[in-house]
Amino acid sequence: MDPVVMAASTVMRLQTIVSREIAGGDTAVGALNAGTKDNVIPDTAELKLNIRTYSEDVRGTVLAAVRRIVEGEAAVAGATRTPDIEPIDTFPVLVNDTDAMARTTAAFREHFGERQVFDPGPATGSEDCGILGTASGTPVCYWFFGGTDPDTYEKAAAAGTTARDIPSNHSPHFAPVIEPTLSTGVEAMTTAALTWLSADPERRR
Repeated sequence: MDPVVMAASTVMRLQTIVSREIAGGDTAVGALNAGTKDNVIPDTAELKLNIRTYSEDVRGTVLAAVRRIVEGEAAVAGATRTPDIEPIDTFPVLVNDTDAMARTTAAFREHFGERQVFDPGPATGSEDCGILGTASGTPVCYWFFGGTDPDTYEKAAAAGTTARDIPSNHSPHFAPVIEPTLSTGVEAMTTAALTWLSADPERRR
């Protein structure tokens, strides 16, 4: 039994979860590690998955499908034991508090202008600040702010090459312009803080 072949087959089958069992906006990506030499069949293979969904129901569906496929492929390949499936990190879905989002967005639009503030829609970023909000009973309002040079972005958008020419924050080429990115971030945080402090006198104490 070759664990590399088994792992490769498992990877191919796992792709069908995204394409056949859940909506396209929910994602699952991963990494595969096996062996140290190109002429030696390794004893084990390690497959890491990063699963991001917009609801707990979909998350449950994906996790159940992963277990079904991993154990099924191992059985078909004649594995001598059931694969170990262990969670590494897990965070609940982060959903902005409706009232907090409305109040903070209004403050941002007043400070930065209507055209500078918009709703980007659901994002697949992994964030644990929702845990803090839930534990403290505090409404959460999570936002993004841009850091790309406007001229660079406009040129890439006009050429239809934003996916290639505008690196994301997980890219080794990600390099936001220092200004006005830094100042904008400070202004946004200050604006939000002052909005909430002035709206609730009890929070000033």
